Amino acid sequence: MVSRRGRRCPAPAAFLALIVAAAVAVAACGSGSGNQASQAVPGQDSYERVIKMVLPSVVQVDAGKSTGSGVVFDTRGDVVTNAHVVAGAKGGYRVVASASARPLDARVIGSFAPDDLAVIRVTSGAATLRPVRWADSNRAQVGQLVLAMGSPYGLIDSVTQGIISATGRTVTGPKIGAGPASVITDALQTSAPINPGNSGGALVDLTGAVLGIPTLEARNPDLGGAADGIGFAIPSNTVRGIAGQLIRKGHVTTSDRASLQVTGSTHANHDGNADGVAVDAAQPGGAAAAAGIRAGDIILSIGRSKTETEDDLDDVLIDYKPGDQVKVAVLRGGKREQFVVRLGSLSSRP
Repeated sequence: MVSRRGRRCPAPAAFLALIVAAAVAVAACGSGSGNQASQAVPGQDSYERVIKMVLPSVVQVDAGKSTGSGVVFDTRGDVVTNAHVVAGAKGGYRVVASASARPLDARVIGSFAPDDLAVIRVTSGAATLRPVRWADSNRAQVGQLVLAMGSPYGLIDSVTQGIISATGRTVTGPKIGAGPASVITDALQTSAPINPGNSGGALVDLTGAVLGIPTLEARNPDLGGAADGIGFAIPSNTVRGIAGQLIRKGHVTTSDRASLQVTGSTHANHDGNADGVAVDAAQPGGAAAAAGIRAGDIILSIGRSKTETEDDLDDVLIDYKPGDQVKVAVLRGGKREQFVVRLGSLSSRP
């Protein structure tokens, strides 16, 4: 399989044997409509009701050379989307609520690359935007009918249909800026088609509540194209927690991602081979510092898993939650020592 950043390593069992790609579209023009009559089928009224209810709250996000989707979060004009949708864009952003609506200028409020989430806020016209209602993603059920709403290939107001295929997936997302690739934990897998441009849109249940934010499509490594019927969404509970912090503070102080709360870099031995992660700094009062780990130590392993590189360290921590106790082996002054660390929460503190 291909694991985090495509490197070869033992992967957690929850990881998928798939390559996933961000569903961002190159900006495209075009629109279409059709209203062909069709015979009524069971559930059609429900689909039409939900689409009418939710679609006005799912917007297109124009980030210059690319487009994505977004979901109206509140009455102040905050729109939650993917971090990779807004990353690297030069100039401002525009939000378009429907094919007939005028674009609204927006600015970035905050971004959290580890979970691939960001919030932008319109600078005027907030009163024209309608917030969505959020579902409890912990209650998502395999087989549950869902609708994916967004702007694939720049086609605003698009809807696809499918089911929840699996819950609790852990998948590698896109690399955002100079940091490591994002990792979506507890992701919802869906058969609803997720196409480029759907990133940041809405995965909606038949009550009209948003279960998640579509962000990835699986890709077939042998054929080099999208794997039909396999897409992933960030669960709504994660979205609400991260977006709420970004709106209130501009950054994230608490997440459900475990962290040693250190900064470090891959260390190489005399032969030039990676053999651990050198601690450049330990956050004062943070998880590692509280356990006695300090700058200059070389982290060799967590539990029974070696951490020869920064990527190894990131991968190992995915299996844990904040508050978990782990044994961390370090090299200090040429001697191997072991510390018991109560893991902290990954944050984006300034």
